[in-house]
Amino acid sequence: MPHADAPSRPSCLRYVALGDSQTEGLGDGDDLVGTRGFADRLAERLAAVDPAVRYANLAVRGRLAGQVRAEQLGPALDLRPDLATVVAGVNDLLRPRFDAAEAAGHLEAMFAALTAAGARVATVTFPDMAELTPLARPLRPRIEELNRLIRAAAARHGVVVADTAGHTVVADPRIWSPDRLHASPLGHERIAAAIAHALALPGADASWSLPLPAPNAPAPTGARAVAAELRWAAAFLGPWLGRRLRGRSSGDGRVAKRPHLLPVSPPTAVDASATP
Repeated sequence: MPHADAPSRPSCLRYVALGDSQTEGLGDGDDLVGTRGFADRLAERLAAVDPAVRYANLAVRGRLAGQVRAEQLGPALDLRPDLATVVAGVNDLLRPRFDAAEAAGHLEAMFAALTAAGARVATVTFPDMAELTPLARPLRPRIEELNRLIRAAAARHGVVVADTAGHTVVADPRIWSPDRLHASPLGHERIAAAIAHALALPGADASWSLPLPAPNAPAPTGARAVAAELRWAAAFLGPWLGRRLRGRSSGDGRVAKRPHLLPVSPPTAVDASATP
C-alpha cells in the first residue's frame, strides 16, 4: 500500500522511452520530416487500447549506455512512468574497448530504479550483426555476452524482454536501413510488435517473428557481394570510424525529440506504411 501522503498516480498510462538512436527512430523517417521508430509505434499501439495514453521519448542518437543512464534516467523518473522501455548498448559494443559488464551494469541500474519507482519496464536483446555483414563477425562474442547479461539483469528486476536475437527475420536486409545499424520502417514495426507481444498487449502475437515473403530478387553473391560490402564500408563504416577518431558523436548538440508526456497522435497514411 502506498504511503498516505504519497501523490496518487494519474489515471492515464504514462509511457517513457529511454535509449539511443534506435529508440529515437533513426531509419524510420529523417530529420526533415521527423523520425518515428519503434517507440512511437509502440505508443500508437498503446493508444489504440487507451486513447488517454501519454508518451515521452528521451532517447538521443549516439549515446552510450552510461550516458543514457546519466542523462535520461533522472528525467524519466520525474515523469513517473507506468511503462518504460530501456534499449541501449549497441554504441558500447561498437567501441574498441567494450566492457559488457559495464554496459549491462548501466542497464541494470536503470531497470532497478524504474521498477522500484513502480514502472513496468521492457527491453530487447540484439541481433547478430554478422548475419547482415561479414565485417561484423568480430562483434559476435560481444553481442552474445551483452545479451546474456541483459537477460540476467532483466530477470533479477522483473523486466520484460523482447528476445529478438536468434530469429531468422532479424537477419533479413529488408528490416534494416542501408547503414545496417538502424532498423528500417518495417524493422521498427517488428520491434514494436515484439515488445507489444512481450508485454501481452491486446491484439499482440508472435507474428512479428515470422520470416518475410521471399524477396523479388536474390541476394548478390561473389564479386557483386564484395562490391556491395565495399560500398557499405565507404558510405557508412568509414564516416562512423572517422567520427570516433575525432571524438565526435552523431548526437552531439542534440536533445530529446519528445521530452514531455504528450498525447499520442494517430499515424498518417505515409507513416503507417511498413511493408517489405
